[in-house]
Parts: sequence; C-alpha cells; structure tokens
Amino acid sequence: MAEIILSPGVFQIESDQSLYTTAPAALGAAIVGPTVKGRPYVPTYVNTYSQYLSLFGDIFKSGSYYYEYFTSQTAKEYFNNGGQSLLVTRIISGSANVSTYAQSIIPQDGPDATGSINITAAADGATFIISGSTDGTNINSIGLLLVTSSTVTFTAPTYSVAYNATLATTVTNIVSTINSLYSTFRINAAVSASTGIALTASLSQFGFEDTGNAFRFISGSTPTSITLAGGQTGSISFTLEALAWGDQMNNASTSSINGALDSGSEYNVRYEVTNSNTGSNGGTFTIIVRRGDDNDSQKNILETWANVSLDPQLPNYIARVIGDLKPMYVAATATDSAYINYTGTYPNASQYIRVVSVGTPNVDSIDNNGNFKTGSYASTLPIPGDGRFNGGFIGGKVDTTTIKLMNESITTTNIQGFTPADYNTAFTLLSNSDEYQFNILMAPGAGLNANMIATVEGRGDAIALTDTGVYDQSITAATTAASGQSSNYAATYYPWIQLFSSGLGKVVWCPPTTVIGGVLAFNDQVGAEWFAPAGLNRGGVPSVIRAAKRLQQTDRDTLYTGNVNPLATFPGTGVCVWGQKTLQRKPTSLDRVNVRRLLIALKGFIGGVSRNLVFEQNTTVTRNSFLARVNPYLESVVQRQGLYAYKVVMDETNNTADVVDRNQLVGQIFIQPTKTAEFIILNFNILPTGATFPA
Repeated sequence: MAEIILSPGVFQIESDQSLYTTAPAALGAAIVGPTVKGRPYVPTYVNTYSQYLSLFGDIFKSGSYYYEYFTSQTAKEYFNNGGQSLLVTRIISGSANVSTYAQSIIPQDGPDATGSINITAAADGATFIISGSTDGTNINSIGLLLVTSSTVTFTAPTYSVAYNATLATTVTNIVSTINSLYSTFRINAAVSASTGIALTASLSQFGFEDTGNAFRFISGSTPTSITLAGGQTGSISFTLEALAWGDQMNNASTSSINGALDSGSEYNVRYEVTNSNTGSNGGTFTIIVRRGDDNDSQKNILETWANVSLDPQLPNYIARVIGDLKPMYVAATATDSAYINYTGTYPNASQYIRVVSVGTPNVDSIDNNGNFKTGSYASTLPIPGDGRFNGGFIGGKVDTTTIKLMNESITTTNIQGFTPADYNTAFTLLSNSDEYQFNILMAPGAGLNANMIATVEGRGDAIALTDTGVYDQSITAATTAASGQSSNYAATYYPWIQLFSSGLGKVVWCPPTTVIGGVLAFNDQVGAEWFAPAGLNRGGVPSVIRAAKRLQQTDRDTLYTGNVNPLATFPGTGVCVWGQKTLQRKPTSLDRVNVRRLLIALKGFIGGVSRNLVFEQNTTVTRNSFLARVNPYLESVVQRQGLYAYKVVMDETNNTADVVDRNQLVGQIFIQPTKTAEFIILNFNILPTGATFPA
C-alpha cells in the first residue's frame, strides 16, 4: 500500500516488477480427411493417438482386403513426433446420409400377440416345413429358425426340423438344440397326452418387438399349426444411438454360440440392461456398454452406467447421466456461414452412446417417503438382458461411394473414394478461427487444394501443408502444379514416401504430408516455430522406409526453384525434408516456412494481448499495459533466435486525437526476422608452402 508522506522519515516502498509474460498456449494441428468412424463434419480435438483410434479408428475392409486411410497414418506420425493436440474433421461422401445413426430399443411386456404358423409334415423320420402365416410382426420380426440336429441359424421364410417317430421326441430335440446354443434364448417343454405339448420361451431376453414369447403345438401326433400366445407391445423404455457414425457400427445380426454377435467387431459396441429394480426402493436399472466382438461368457465391458432412472426430475435420469447431445453440420447459405448445431440438453458423458429419447418418463416417481412408486411406473422399466437386436445397433449409413482407391492408386478426382468437394465442406467450416484454433492444416492426399489454401489465408493464423499431386508424379508435373499457386500461407512437398502400417502389417505408399505434420511437431519441440523444419537436425523422418524417387542435386534444384520442398535421401541418414519454401513466388522474407510460422506465432500472442484491451479506456495506462506484455515476449523471441531486432510503438505519435476520437487504438510492431543458412558456401584456398594466412 502506498504511504502518505507528510513529515520527514524513512519510507520503504515495494515495487513488484517481477510479472513475467507467459508464452502463448501451444496450438496444435488440424487434419481433414476420411476416417473409419466418428461424427462427420464435426471438428473434434484429440490429445493422443489412442484417443484418435477410439473415436475415429484406423483400418477397414473394402472388398476382400483391409485398408488404412492417410488420415490415421498422419495422426500417428504427428503424435509420435511430439504433437500435443490434433483437431480432426471427418469427411464423408456428399451423397451420404448424415442424420441417421445406429439405434437400439428395449421393449416392454404387453398384451398378447396373436397369429399362427402352418405345418406341412413329411413321412416319419424325414423333415417337415413350417411356413410363416402370421400377422406380419411376430415370427418374421426375428427371422425364422432353421433347426437341424446340431445347428441353429436364422433364416426366412421357413425352418426345417428333424422329425422323429413321435412328436414328443421331436419337440425334445428342438428344445435341447436351441438351449444348448443360445444362453439368452431358453425354451421349456411341457408334454401331456391330454393337453398336447406346450412350449414357453423367454424371448423377452432377446427384446424383440411384437414377438410372442410362448409357442404351443396343437395336440395330435401330426400338428397342423402353431398358435402364438403371449407377446409384447413394443413399448419403448428408451432409445440409444451410437456416437460414431457409419455402417461399421451396425451389428444387429444373428447371435451365435454364447451370445456372440456375428457382425460384432472391435469397432462397434452393444449394450445390456442389468439390475432392473422395480421394488419400493428401486426405480433404477444399470446399462453396460460392451465391445461388439465379445460374448456372454467373456464380456468386454467398456462402460457401466449404474442405477439410472427414467425420472427427468432426478439426478440419475438416464439422459442426464449418459448424455443426449448430438452435433450436426449445417451447411453455409447465401447469408450464413457453416456451423455445428447441437440437439439435446445434457452433455455427453459416455464415449460410445447417447440417449435419443425416453419412451415413458417416470415423472415424480418418488413419493414423499422417498420410495419408488411401483405399479405402472415399474412396468415401464426395461427388462434385464440384451436389448433389441441382441443389444446391437442398426441404422448407420455408409457412403454411397463403393470404390475406395488407396495409396498409389488415387487420382485428383478420386481421393481414397472421395472428391475434392467433400474436403471443401470441411475447409469452409474450419474458416471460423474463433471456434477452431490450430496453426497447421493438413489434408493428406488432397493435393494443392485452392480452398484449403484460401481457408488458412482467410484465418491468417495457420499454414497449409499440401502435396503436389498423385503417386509417381514427375518433377516437371510437380513444379507445374506448384506454379498455379502463390501463397506464403502454404507449402508443398515431393515425392511420395513409403511407411509401415502397423494396423495392416505391411508397407504402404503415402503422400509426403503424411509425415510433414510430425516434422513440424518435432521442430517445435526441440526448437521453436521460427526454426526451419528441414535439414538433418530437425527435418529427419526415420519412420519413412523409402521415398518414391531418390532425388539428385539437379532434381532438388529444379524443385526448390519451383517452390516445391524436396524429400531427399542421403546414404546413412535416410529420408529428410530438404527445403522450407512457401508457395509465394515473390522473393521476400515470407517465402520461407520458418518466417511465416514466426509471424503466426507473434500474431497469435500479440492478438491475444490486444483482445483483452477491447473496450478498455484509450489512455496511456492502457497503452503501457500493452507494451509491458508485448516487449518482454518479443525480447524472449530474440533470445530464442527468432528475431534480430524489434520495436513496438503505441503512444501519442500513432494515437493522435482524431484516432482516439474514432475509438481506435493503434500499435506498430517492427521486426527483423532471423534468416536461415540454407546455402553453405565454403571456399578452399590452396596456398604455397610458407605463405602467410590472411588475418
């Protein structure tokens, strides 16, 4: 506190000038491209490669082979080389359906479902055919059973049963076979000479809508029909969606031995309801999310959501606990920019599913004594066991593109099964610099996309890493492609390189930008943005097995004069980046990547400082506050070899009365960027014996 000086004495005044200016928060890269799964056109930050795999996947099957998109290979290289944050935007085919996700339903018990099935019997010891003749929703909704002496599979519209001497023996064999193969599908047989043979089945554990849960053979040695009794109304307790989009999430299929889903895989999920408590102290149930390729004996549980309820007023309401938000891309119009719109109320806590709706909410389900109101409330709780479709999901849509050209087979118009227009949708969205922050933009395989370059130019805070073109492109074609652009916000590289895909277990050809993002991440980790991401010290790419072309000095000369950065191969050192030019044709300081990235870093920090001054008083105090933060930061950049010198002016000389009256605060920043030594010239002078060396 300042002391008031009124009389002589010793006054000790503290002035704390130790405030230091922190460096700007480290921004990461952004990548645009196809992925195996994930939400389309919803930019999502990931901080590790394992998180990327969880949300977006790596390998997929097309035809008879497995493939991997450049996107996942680029993400792996980026994180393996020190990258901290990656903004991933998944693209899809323009004709794909974005709005349909996988869905799952748990039905409830209800009135009887009625119908009949006609039976045509063959001779004793042969087979007979049971053909469906129902109300259209019962047997056909699950697929009819094909039962033989040792196997049970789903088929339609008929199933065959081995016929023995007596009907009782036949029924016993059916029951034994089904129960041995299906842990969740249980059938009990009651045989009586007077009343016939009654079959009851716990189909409710399958959770199929409108499916009878009891079967009865009419008495007689040769039955002519099966009458369906009991049933379900298809009442929905709740509906779930898988967060990931795409047909790979679909696993609603037949269930084989031990409850395993035939189409279940490590890339999709299933769910199960447990611990449904309908007592006075209940009103809750538990949902477990399982990996799609597990079985009932060895459940691979990914998440457990215990003691959730259907009461919207309670803190354990299912949508509140699991989450129900759904982001959707909204395309740009003549008057509005593209953006992400959100439906739902509660943030998503689950990594795999969201709640779409609750069929019958149990509003005010707890009485004044704190007990659950049983009765009609209890009847709306889900039945324990797998939900509809064995707990699997359906409804995910696949891109209509059927050709997935990979690696060296891509063209300028077919980029791994996608077109440049599919990428442009994402670039339009990423032009919003307030919403999405990054300093590197990558779209491996997309070539010299003009919309990509326009996006970073419009933002002014990122550099685009581009490829010159397709695999096996000539040097002349590469320089010709580069000559069509002139921007210091973009850089391009040549040639393609070969990497080992751990997911596929083999080597694949990839565009050079697959690894350049990792090179920049490593450069920033061991140096700074204003260091050149090239050369043996910071430009090496040890993960590259080989380059598509071993460039000679003359090749590198041609490429570099054409503003294409070569990936050179040197004996004993492997492949490394041997250039750092931007696509700017005009020879200024900004024709180098390190200078452009220096400006991006400076503008990022100083812009952040300036943003805090908006709506502050336009006085000397405000200006000095700006200078007190900016000058120390620029001095630190000088110390870290980013600048030779600098000067910042924000005073009365550039903030005159008329400037202030226009509500403007003007600052001028003069910088001298450091230059890199790209051309090392060594003069060897041979002198005669006895000559004196020059001073």
